[in-house]
Amino acid sequence: MPARWLLKTEPSTYAFEDLLRDGRTTWDGVGNATALLHLRAMKPGDEALLYHTGSQRAVVGIARVTSAPRPDPGADDPRRVVVDIEPVRALARPVPLDALKGLEGLAAWELLRIPRLSVMPVPPAAWAAIRRLEQGG
Repeated sequence: MPARWLLKTEPSTYAFEDLLRDGRTTWDGVGNATALLHLRAMKPGDEALLYHTGSQRAVVGIARVTSAPRPDPGADDPRRVVVDIEPVRALARPVPLDALKGLEGLAAWELLRIPRLSVMPVPPAAWAAIRRLEQGG
């Protein structure tokens, strides 16, 4: 089974709608050491939730990793890597951070514990909760 990830983006910089329009993008600009570890663990076929930061603070779409991690061509730092992603679909409705905060079993998830982390794994319970909430559950 593919791994599942969450990628954060400021929608004024690059929104999920931009990914839908572009059809594919290189996920770059990650500098945090922990986020880079997660990015290095990604494999083609893994799924990723796209999360809009800023005033929206919600999961808005699903993407798929299409490349193995490789050195970031735009960075002078050999530790930095990038992956390519493509859109799968927008969520039926965005799932706000506040809706996730109160759910049992998610308190240990990095999204709720380390709000500045930009790339993180998504535990199965969180994936299931987001899928339920997007349908209005």
